[in-house]
Amino acid sequence: MSVKYIASRENVLFRGLLALAESRQARREKGQTLLDGEHLLEEATRAGIAPNYLIVCEGMSEVEAWLTRLPQVPVVSLTPPLFKKLTPVSTPTGILSVIDIPRPEPAPGDRFVMLLEEIQDPGNLGSLLRTAAAAGVEAVFLSRGCTEAWSPKALRGSQGGHFRLHIHEGADLTEVARAFPGAVYAAALRCGCDLYSLDLTGPSAFAFGNEGAGLSDALLRETTAFSIPMAGEVESLNVAAAAAICLFERVRQLGATPEPA
Repeated sequence: MSVKYIASRENVLFRGLLALAESRQARREKGQTLLDGEHLLEEATRAGIAPNYLIVCEGMSEVEAWLTRLPQVPVVSLTPPLFKKLTPVSTPTGILSVIDIPRPEPAPGDRFVMLLEEIQDPGNLGSLLRTAAAAGVEAVFLSRGCTEAWSPKALRGSQGGHFRLHIHEGADLTEVARAFPGAVYAAALRCGCDLYSLDLTGPSAFAFGNEGAGLSDALLRETTAFSIPMAGEVESLNVAAAAAICLFERVRQLGATPEPA
């Protein structure tokens, strides 16, 4: 096991790790991101993703099992003040890891897809991805204006959902919708067709947009509109809540067993 001890914030390797924690541009240029904590590391390794580095907090004995489990992975040991610079959580687990961001190829066989347009909040995006993974969605396409899928905050929000999905960033959603072999649905207000009248047992895609602006006209023209019945006098739902209702209606129609990703 190779261990590198770092005590100075001016260290070149530490500055590179700090850039991954703080900068979208650095993550994009390096094609890497930072996983915070044991849970995300566990989910990544289950998905067959080997970390490039393990970053541990000096004196944290709880992470010894990971060092034994991944003896081939280089280890960076940081002093507690430096480690805290890399993790925003108040009670860190003492371990971080660096992985290469997966870049899946579009799969024509995907039967359950989610399209996300202009989602701005990384925590909200993480929740959407977590819900999608739980419902058995296979692929998620993000428009060019979406927040970054692989930011540390989005990763924490998804709780490992990223690693069960084929995530395509910077997609032309209009082209994706046109090429999809089944229906592409979009929720709308005061629509004559409601969610529970849709047949979702075949290839199905749902498009969700920015809560303020909704979906663009170009994408809406490629979708079939429906409404979500609501008993209360509320005009609309939060996008994460709407997505959960829609995606799990397909799970219900398929017999409460999501299709394998």
